[in-house]
Amino acid sequence: MLRDITIGQYYPENSIIHRLDPRFKILATFVYIISLFIIDKLFAYTLVTVFLGILIILSKVPLAYILRGLKPIFIIIIITFGINIFMTKGVVIYNIGPLEITKEGLTTAVFMVLRLIYLIVGTSLLTLTTSPIQLTDGIEKLLNPFKRIGVPAHELAMMMTIALRFIPTLLEETDKIMKAQMARGADFESGNIVKRAKSLIPLLVPLFIGAFRRADDLAMAMEARCYRGGENRTRMKELRLHKRDYIASVIVIAFVVLLIFTRIQG
Repeated sequence: MLRDITIGQYYPENSIIHRLDPRFKILATFVYIISLFIIDKLFAYTLVTVFLGILIILSKVPLAYILRGLKPIFIIIIITFGINIFMTKGVVIYNIGPLEITKEGLTTAVFMVLRLIYLIVGTSLLTLTTSPIQLTDGIEKLLNPFKRIGVPAHELAMMMTIALRFIPTLLEETDKIMKAQMARGADFESGNIVKRAKSLIPLLVPLFIGAFRRADDLAMAMEARCYRGGENRTRMKELRLHKRDYIASVIVIAFVVLLIFTRIQG
């Protein structure tokens, strides 16, 4: 299950999505997330499905690899569906004992699940198609205007990127520690919530120790290489917008305008 988490992982490919400017991809991802919360009609969700499908095809990232990231939140998807389908009032279409399934509840439940799935898949494309170095540069460039009010743009960008980069590493280490503890007789699945929480202590203690050790090693490695971030630091590859970035910007703007129009028309 832990190996199925795709957030923070990079899938190397030579696709048009990979070659887009990271600044544009970060902003487009934020716009995409906002657009998911303004749509409320089947036609709008169909547009998002087609748009997301085209992006996946252009990215050349296997669909099965992307959908793998949905496995860890499968329980959350089921809970979200259940809460919305049973808790929304409206025209009753079916009864399950004291619970009522309404037409409005079914529609809301389906839309909420689709919104959650599209949110995970769409944001996963950002890290899958953007290398950690590009992501750092993109975040730093976007935060540069806030330096005037004292925001440490480079340090924030570096921390965010390192955090994303080490998510897969920590998950892999968690999986190894869990298997080692289970081989020694540890039980992480049986018992009530309190017992399960206590059983996680032998897992969390070595995980935190390992995380601090990795952080210390990383800091020493950066210091040994005389790393100094911030002002006067140059880059081997400067970010520049190309024709494909402008074309992609026009497409994203047109897509968002179309979604807004579908909501206004309703």
